[in-house]
Amino acid sequence: MGDVADDKFVKDQEKFHDDYLSVRLHISHLLPNRIRRDVLLNHPVLKSLEILKFANSTNFVVTDEQARILNSMMPKPKYSLTQCAEDTGFDIDTLEGWIRAIERKGQAILYGPPGTGKTYVAEHLARHLIGGGNGFIELVQFHPAYAYEDFIQGIRPLEEDGELRYPMIPGRFLQFCRRAESCQGTCVLIIDEINRANPARAFGELMYLLEYRDRDIKLAGGGNLRVPGNVRIIGTMNTADRSIALVDHALRRRFAFLKLQPNYDALRRYHRSTGFSTKGLIDVLRRLNNQINDPHYEVGISFFLNEDLDEEIEDIWKMEIEPYLEEYFFDQPETVEDFRWGKVRSGIYSHEIR
Repeated sequence: MGDVADDKFVKDQEKFHDDYLSVRLHISHLLPNRIRRDVLLNHPVLKSLEILKFANSTNFVVTDEQARILNSMMPKPKYSLTQCAEDTGFDIDTLEGWIRAIERKGQAILYGPPGTGKTYVAEHLARHLIGGGNGFIELVQFHPAYAYEDFIQGIRPLEEDGELRYPMIPGRFLQFCRRAESCQGTCVLIIDEINRANPARAFGELMYLLEYRDRDIKLAGGGNLRVPGNVRIIGTMNTADRSIALVDHALRRRFAFLKLQPNYDALRRYHRSTGFSTKGLIDVLRRLNNQINDPHYEVGISFFLNEDLDEEIEDIWKMEIEPYLEEYFFDQPETVEDFRWGKVRSGIYSHEIR
């Protein structure tokens, strides 16, 4: 059952009490224009919607395919850079520069050390890019076994009527592009941990099209690949796994690289509502990152974006930060000892009023 603001959707409010099943209703946004009935009836998939066949019923089943198509027809709510700045902690000038880079190149990589919120920021930039249109966001995570066959296309075993066949199956990017062709708005593919696979191998012919967006190219397995003009790609790269200097140069010049470092303002902003005093923690993190003295391996803030940080910070430090430092300073055990919980605790809480 809806909130008070949604009571207009309930005819007999008194009927809904503890003995009745109910569901909470939340309206995220309203369509500026209705989808006409004749549009649905003339659509090869949507014409079979239950709401069209059984209009006098109460509940209607929508298939995954129907839901995807309906969603693609609906404009997404606008998400301003002002709101993005509020949510991510980055200033508007920085965000504007990143958006310009993504639009100019068509693809960009957010790179930085662990815990800088790369995926979080990528998702929010994507929300801004698709806002107001009927585009969509998809996320794929690369890993060491991820290959061309997974991303573009490849032969896959398929059992049908007791027989095993090996058809050519489109990969995630090919499927993404085909879906984007049916949209007028911007569509964003987020490739998380892009450097954990071999991007040049996974991309294949896409390497050419990233630079020549207005062309298409024949695929080795048959068919053509064309990147629709409304497609944007945002990758994330953990520099503690692999330095940018080790990335294929041909790949580097096709992407804009957007650097993320520990954003202490975002940490302060997050804990305004939790009551946790971050000054001591930030002082310790600054001192720790100065000791690390390598921007690719700094300790980021996302470890500490936790509503119950006061209760959990000891476990976070002992079980996540200290093991990371033990690995990084494996030949400097005395440095690790300087940043054990017992040594940093007083510094973290030194500015807290109790």
